[in-house]
Amino acid sequence: MKEINPADLERSQVYKLLTGSIVPRAIAWVSSMSADGTRNLAPFSYFTAVSANPPLVLFCPGTRGTDGGNKDTYHNVKATGEFVINFVNAANAEAMNITATELPAAVDEFEYAGLTPILSKHVNVPRVQESPIHFECKLHQIVDAGDGHIVIGEVLYMHFDEAVFKEGNYIDVAALQPIARLAGPNYAHLSDFFQLNRAPSEVK
Repeated sequence: MKEINPADLERSQVYKLLTGSIVPRAIAWVSSMSADGTRNLAPFSYFTAVSANPPLVLFCPGTRGTDGGNKDTYHNVKATGEFVINFVNAANAEAMNITATELPAAVDEFEYAGLTPILSKHVNVPRVQESPIHFECKLHQIVDAGDGHIVIGEVLYMHFDEAVFKEGNYIDVAALQPIARLAGPNYAHLSDFFQLNRAPSEVK
């Protein structure tokens, strides 16, 4: 058994062990807008649901690898209090990867990646038309955490492509064709599904 104390490693080495072990991870493709109206789009794989009532989700923008500064998404959400989580699948994976490029704040990633911005209903931030699911969010809380931030948002409105939405409020995962983040340049197609039925509660 290999034993490692994270305190003995450089940040980059700890990051490799974390992202290589915590797999697969869903990808939040976060669209945001600066105070002056510049659109931004970037993927984050530190992403999960927090609560259903109220509906809360979180993603974690770390610092830039080049200069250690905060990412544009963090600055935008902090300034405007709004963002949209667009979901990544096999069809838009290449475009998502393009938007992962570190670019100057003035660059519009929608244009850079050839994506189509569409209006949201409750926030001023555009959605990605090429994504099958969108969550419009308002900022609930930002928590400073180590070399990054935990951004918690309340989901105000949801959009689902009819191809992935099933009656009874279920998502057709096979139709969604989700991809997951692994480590380094590696991703995974999720297609080999199986079921485990949970035993009923024994709490009286």
